Amino acid sequence: MTKSRSTNPDEALQKMRKYCAYQERCHQEVRHKLIALGMRGDTLEKIVGQLIEEGFLDEERFARSFARGKFRTKGWGKQKISQELKQRQIGSYLLNKALDEIEEGEYRASLQNLLEKKQLSLLTYPEAEQKIRLFKFAFQRGFEADLIYEYIPQFFDNTQF
Repeated sequence: MTKSRSTNPDEALQKMRKYCAYQERCHQEVRHKLIALGMRGDTLEKIVGQLIEEGFLDEERFARSFARGKFRTKGWGKQKISQELKQRQIGSYLLNKALDEIEEGEYRASLQNLLEKKQLSLLTYPEAEQKIRLFKFAFQRGFEADLIYEYIPQFFDNTQF
């Protein structure tokens, strides 16, 4: 049976520097990782403070990077990005700054492109069913309902949704 070895604070700090240097992290992720390393209380908070001081940990930088990344690589809408940032305990001020990273024209073009691609896979369904499926698809990706309603009619001869 292997004996688990507890990490000392200096080792934990070094591990967390590498962890944060590899990819942007939020405070919640770092705290969970430190707890897994056996850090608690004041020791944990001192390490988090040190990481912030040294520039390894920055909640605003994380939120902005997260929003840009999820929008550009996964095609997520603002609603889904917002929900994920809230789960990571990002405050509303930083959440709004993060969403500002997404340019409105690029956002709309992304929704348009997403709907166009999805509609091609729905051509065998009746028009009403296509509209419902397009809406559900875009809504699940995190796009706002009013924006989806604005775009769906352009894919059909009958412009009502």
